[in-house]
Formats: sequence, structure tokens, C-alpha cells
Amino acid sequence: MKKPDVIVIGGGAAGLFCAFTAGQRGLSVLVLDSSNKVGKKILMSGGGRCNFTNLDITPENYLCNNPHFCISALNRYNQWQFIDMVERHGIAYHERKHGELFCDESAKDILAMLLDECQQAGVVIKTKCEIKTVAASEQEGYSLQTSSGNYQCKSLVVATGGLSIPTMGASGLGYELAEQFGLNLLPRSAGLVPFTFSDGIKQISEKLSGLAVDVEMSVNGISFRENLLFTHRGISGPATLQLSSYWKPGQTISVNLLPDLNSQELLLGYKKTSAKSLLRNLLAQHLSKGLVLELQSLYWLNMPRQQ
Repeated sequence: MKKPDVIVIGGGAAGLFCAFTAGQRGLSVLVLDSSNKVGKKILMSGGGRCNFTNLDITPENYLCNNPHFCISALNRYNQWQFIDMVERHGIAYHERKHGELFCDESAKDILAMLLDECQQAGVVIKTKCEIKTVAASEQEGYSLQTSSGNYQCKSLVVATGGLSIPTMGASGLGYELAEQFGLNLLPRSAGLVPFTFSDGIKQISEKLSGLAVDVEMSVNGISFRENLLFTHRGISGPATLQLSSYWKPGQTISVNLLPDLNSQELLLGYKKTSAKSLLRNLLAQHLSKGLVLELQSLYWLNMPRQQ
């Protein structure tokens, strides 16, 4: 397909969905992706179970400078239509807290569904194809030079995603093309990403890697009560990922490890009833022993030295 009607750059969830939608409208569609296989982020989402949608979706759930866009987008296609497609493909799923929907088996089911829809719509997918240049003309439409040859199309869709995970194929190509064609770019900021550390906190995160803790995380008056997950590079999990959309470099994040308790009252109570007990033993009643030991070392590390 050297001259399809539509070329979609990027074989992620958005690119594949766009591709089969265009194919269902009778257009010839070619998907070009630089990775060795499409849908890599789909496979890693939701801890491998793919949190593919949510029962409770409103325009207010999105961060956008143009709220009318969110209203229009959800009116044209909503979560119920996607759920219908999931059920039509026989994918078993379950609901978790806050109306989140996850696959019972694997995120592979969602990727297989998208690929099946693409196949039925006649979409052609080409991987290991890096975009070198893109040009446009009124007569020929769009011309692409790639590592797999040259292509032309009437309509070009850029679905390359953001910069968050370069190892999964993320790049700045989408921004470069936007600038090339004179589109206005807003300041970029991280969103729905983990926090990584390079100081002593990184060592603590490495030791606690895999541990999930129910916390309340806050920044700028915004709070989320979800799990925090320690990783070998820092912290992740639902609370962290959601809060990252509201955080700006240099701002302080508050993490309440005992969200159901008043920590001040708790400690004062222990001081009265268990004055001779070790604090780490008392806290181990509410937090994992490993976390308590790391908090203890962190506390001593940051205590002011007496002269």
C-alpha cells in the first residue's frame, strides 16, 4: 500500500482504533510503527490486565484547556460503546473501585480485539518503520519518506503519543510534525507517570520494590486516595500516576501513610500507653515491617546533627 487513503503514524491504542474506524468507512488504511510490534503500552497497562475504560466518565474527569472538546468527544463516542465492543469480542472483565474496568485474563485480549477489528476493516500494519520526513502538497496530499520506502496518502493521522516511555517507542515526532505544519504547541508537562528518584530515596524504593501501600497523596490542594507502589526507580501506582498530572517541578508532595488515622493522636496515645515500646514495633501494627524500618532510617538520616 504505497498510496493508501489514510496513513496512521503510531500503532498504539489510539492509532489502531483510528485505523479500523477509517477502514470501516471504506477507506484504505496503512499503519506505520517504529517498534517491532504494535500495542506495547496496551500490554503493560493495568499491571498486564489493561484498565480499558471506566463506568463513570464525564468531561470533568479530564484536564483540558478546552472543556468543550471533551464534551464533544464523549458525545461522539463514550465508554458504553467501547464496552459493547469488548463484550462482542467475548472478553471477560471485572469492575474494581471507582468503576474501573479490567480484563479478567490479560491485556493481550484488548490488543487482539483491536487487531481483529483492523483485520476485518482491511487495515495494513507495518512495523519497524521509522519516519524520516513528511511533506505536504495540495496536489499529492502527504508524502512520507521512511526506513521502509516512500508512501503517499490523502489523509495523515499522527498518533505517536507523548514522551513518557522512550523504551516503548515514545518519541518527540508528534511535536516535531506539529511545529513543522504550524500547529500551536502548549507547554509540555508530565502526566500519568511515575515519580523517579536519584538520591537516597531511590535506594529505599529499591529495597521496597513491589510493596503497595494504601495512602493519600496530595499536591496543590488536589488529593487522591489510592495505592502507592514502590518500584526499583521510585514510586508508582494509581495514586502516584493520577497526582503526577497536577504536579510541577519543584513542588512538594505530601504522602499520608495512615489516611484512616490521625497520626498525631495515635503517637500521643502510644506515648501514654506504651512509652517504653520501640516506635518501629508500634508502627508495624499499621504498616509493613519493611516500610517501617526504611522510614526509621530515613528519619535518622534527615535528623539535624547536634554540635
